[in-house]
Amino acid sequence: MVLLNLPGQIGAGSLSFMAMIGRFFMFVGQALLRGFGGPFYWRVFLDQLVRIGYLSLPVIGLTALFTGAVLALQIYIGGSRFNAEGIVASIVVLGITRELGPVLGGLMVAGRVAAAIAAEIGTMKVSEQIDALTTLQTDPLRYLVFPRLMAATLSMPLLVLVADVIGVWGGYLVGTGRLGFDSSTYLHNTIDFLEVGDVVSGLVKAGVFGFIIAAVGCYQGFNSDRGAQGVGKATTHAVVLSCVLILAANYMLTEVFFSS
Repeated sequence: MVLLNLPGQIGAGSLSFMAMIGRFFMFVGQALLRGFGGPFYWRVFLDQLVRIGYLSLPVIGLTALFTGAVLALQIYIGGSRFNAEGIVASIVVLGITRELGPVLGGLMVAGRVAAAIAAEIGTMKVSEQIDALTTLQTDPLRYLVFPRLMAATLSMPLLVLVADVIGVWGGYLVGTGRLGFDSSTYLHNTIDFLEVGDVVSGLVKAGVFGFIIAAVGCYQGFNSDRGAQGVGKATTHAVVLSCVLILAANYMLTEVFFSS
């Protein structure tokens, strides 16, 4: 009986997933339309810019520093097998700016910000504060969602730019202090192999990841179930879903930027 019901369960699950995707895009589309079509809440936007951007700097900086350091060490160990130790500087700067900076930065911010947004909005829904906004003729999507979308989209490229610098610096510290590279040679190789397109592609990815983080967090918060358990479940779903979407979007954007 279980095997006979399996196709039906797969079909029901697929339909439920597609319906959720449709509701998510409708939610984001409505938030953008209402946000661009009405007054902009600058105070909420600036507050979220501080919460999402500025307060994420420590975790982004530490993640980038140790990522650059371990990347330099691993590339040196792997390159020594083929007498190619000199590629450390070029691979570190390309790996950080193209992939590891935006992706790891996005995942770390997703764990911090998506959970916070989902928990905050979910709690507002449970305590009927969102209903109170509607009663006061304030559009919840325009007041709660749109400023967070804009703040996350604009702050993530700045965070990733900082992460790129710190990550390359972490590789430089290991390369010159631990692996014995000459300082000027390491910097020369880093600058020679770095192109503007490498940095720009990472910053574009970061903006997309920021939008995904805020959109998923807001959607899960608005659709959380009543009670503490519902808010906790929405928070967990926000982190998991945003991380998966970041990795999927990263692949698609990499195809767009570097497939040729």
